[in-house]
Amino acid sequence: MGAVLVIDDDPHIRELVVALLDRAGYPTATAADGRLALRVLGETQVDLCIVDAMMPNLDGVEFCRAARRYHPDLPLLMLTAKGQLGDKARGFDAGADDYLVKPFEGAELVMRAKALLRRYRKVVESTARVGRLVLDNDSHVATLDGQPVDLPLKEFALLFLLAAHPGRTLTRDFILDEVWGFDFEGNTRTLDVHINRLRDRFGDANGFRIVTVRGLGYRLEEG
Repeated sequence: MGAVLVIDDDPHIRELVVALLDRAGYPTATAADGRLALRVLGETQVDLCIVDAMMPNLDGVEFCRAARRYHPDLPLLMLTAKGQLGDKARGFDAGADDYLVKPFEGAELVMRAKALLRRYRKVVESTARVGRLVLDNDSHVATLDGQPVDLPLKEFALLFLLAAHPGRTLTRDFILDEVWGFDFEGNTRTLDVHINRLRDRFGDANGFRIVTVRGLGYRLEEG
């Protein structure tokens, strides 16, 4: 899982957005202007950019144009203090996928970021391989040593999410949001039940195991 790159010349906005994303379980990187952000893109795996429209050196619109030219599959969410239709049009013409006007609600920013990441993952991440298991997210088919394994839909989605981020601890809130939806109001023990079912189904002899990280969430480890 790559970072969410937060690009804003206002350090207070950067700190706020980073705190919101950290709380939601997303790793982050930051840059104070578009020029520095392009350098970060060349050095760091980035899954999403949240970029301010008005910045020195290279503003958000020009950054979006440059990022879209070299990273066509990178989701871009633009932040701006301007709400005029013309300003939005410039952002979308430059390649932005979504647009949020300051001041914004923290929950809305996180929801929009999650929606963009889901949309792009559907295109980019269609297959996950871990140990002897292959998961095809387009057909929702799991195969072990080439033989199909019958998995309920939620178990498949949970295992695919873990397998798409091998070696990375995913928080409970992040997993619940991704698999059950951000508006899930059920018992959080539901996640533990599904994890235990996957452990019972696959054991430790298939080239991977699901590790509990106490107080945080779960991690899938290969080997």
